[in-house]
Amino acid sequence: MVILIGNKKIKAAVFISGAGTNLESLIKFSKKKRSPFIVQLIISNNLRSKGLRFAKIFGIKKRIFKFKKKKLDEKKILKILKFEKINLICLAGFMKILSKSFIKNFKGKILNIHPSLLPKYKGLNTHKRVLLNKEKYTGCTVHFVSPNLDSGKIIMQKKIKVKKKDTPEKLGKRVLIEEHKLYPKAILKIFNL
Repeated sequence: MVILIGNKKIKAAVFISGAGTNLESLIKFSKKKRSPFIVQLIISNNLRSKGLRFAKIFGIKKRIFKFKKKKLDEKKILKILKFEKINLICLAGFMKILSKSFIKNFKGKILNIHPSLLPKYKGLNTHKRVLLNKEKYTGCTVHFVSPNLDSGKIIMQKKIKVKKKDTPEKLGKRVLIEEHKLYPKAILKIFNL
């Protein structure tokens, strides 16, 4: 567990690859008084990530690493995180897998949000697989990041019913709404708030 020191907020970095809707949700939550963190930095592996616009909108530093030379980029990122005194990383639709070395060397917590009820449907195309298997329920999970993909300790989950008329897109939209609510709740939980 992370202990908050006085009223000081923990500095967080959010890693994104796409639209950044979870990033936006986390930024908005971070501005609330009861939030234990502030978003200090946005890191993306995708120069065209729509989520990068939130760096400009909210005045947050951003850095882009293409992960062509993964080891080198991870070393650079760790250096920046240390310099910025980041103690919390929130992966929010980040489509690169962090190495064991990165996870081990980061001095803080790394969280991820995944669009399924883990341990079911790790990896990609979760909604499509949920529908193919005729699942009655799906949802989303916030978990600690471990070296094994989508296998870290679960912090919180939210379950939703799969509807008969669901397509992967429709289901994905409904799960995403729940992700926006669940991520802040899970962060409050790990900070004992």
